[in-house]
Amino acid sequence: MPGVHLACDFGTARIGVARSDPAGILAIPLDAIAAGPDAIGAVGALVSEYKAVDVVIGLPLKMDGTAGPAAESARAWAAMVAQAVDVPVELVDERLTTVQAQRGLHQAGRNVRTSRAVIDSASAVVLLQSYLDAQRKSDL
Repeated sequence: MPGVHLACDFGTARIGVARSDPAGILAIPLDAIAAGPDAIGAVGALVSEYKAVDVVIGLPLKMDGTAGPAAESARAWAAMVAQAVDVPVELVDERLTTVQAQRGLHQAGRNVRTSRAVIDSASAVVLLQSYLDAQRKSDL
């Protein structure tokens, strides 16, 4: 679907954020937002600012596909986001997005310590890019 898509990688300290280009082809990192009571409002502000058509939220399932405490926290947070925005909110399996993001940052010359500030949004980029790619494949 054309239009800007927004993605969030929910975490207890920070929420990584990414957006797509208007054509819905390329994921672009945004600054992470601090987790906490103001995070929902910050996501709503980003939806308005970019005129997002939807919000994709990572669902951190266990490797066997079952949901643990982190997945339940992400589901609860996604429900709050859904109540606060006027666009669809979709939970998407995010297994291994942080691993992929860390690998990409390492290949770019960053180590764990120097990538700590951007890993959350890099994970959101991986999540959103895989979502966009899957959407394009399903449209074919």
